Amino acid sequence: MKATLACLVLFVGASGATPASAQTPAASATGTDLYHVHFAKAAPGQAAALAKSLMVPDKTSSMPDHFVVLRHQEGDDWDYCVIEHLGTKATVEITSPATPSQTPTTAWHNDTFVVGPSWAEVQRTMGGAASGVYVVSTHRAVPGHRDQLVATLNQVDAAAKIKIGHVLFTHLEGGSWQYLSLDRYDSWSDFATDRSGAVSGQGWADTRSHSASHTDTIADRLK
Repeated sequence: MKATLACLVLFVGASGATPASAQTPAASATGTDLYHVHFAKAAPGQAAALAKSLMVPDKTSSMPDHFVVLRHQEGDDWDYCVIEHLGTKATVEITSPATPSQTPTTAWHNDTFVVGPSWAEVQRTMGGAASGVYVVSTHRAVPGHRDQLVATLNQVDAAAKIKIGHVLFTHLEGGSWQYLSLDRYDSWSDFATDRSGAVSGQGWADTRSHSASHTDTIADRLK
């Protein structure tokens, strides 16, 4: 997919990630690569058309196949979440708007640039095929609790029977949230088993001690 925001240059440096025009790096922006996170709600009757358009690679990109398309099942109001890998530097340019003859496929969308691990690490953690069950969560930390929230979101239970792929992205520019947490389960059965014990676990309480607001959405993967 192709970004459609006004011209902006972003890069990842040794001290984190920052817009080229900023004076200081974004707080807690750690990672090696930039990503574009696109949440979209389909116009009535246009869900299939929107999905088809989101899965078309941007041939002008140097990495046209470096993106994931997730489809809403339960949770927040968006229909699709696209996470596009941009590398360590990205330039966003204005593109031509849709012509009046084209049927609008999108009711609304929002875009956020984030910092995360390398694309190879994302693929390894999330799997290379369109399979599995995903939980897409956005979080905004309680003031002064960013480090605690990150530590909580990245906790791994080494004794857990269900293995979960986990990636955490840090906000750079865009939405009102600060972190995007992406968890992958191999199957719906694995997801159900993990969730059955999660509510009573310490992790549930810890997250709510450090997250001022959050959304959680269950999704499957189209690409």
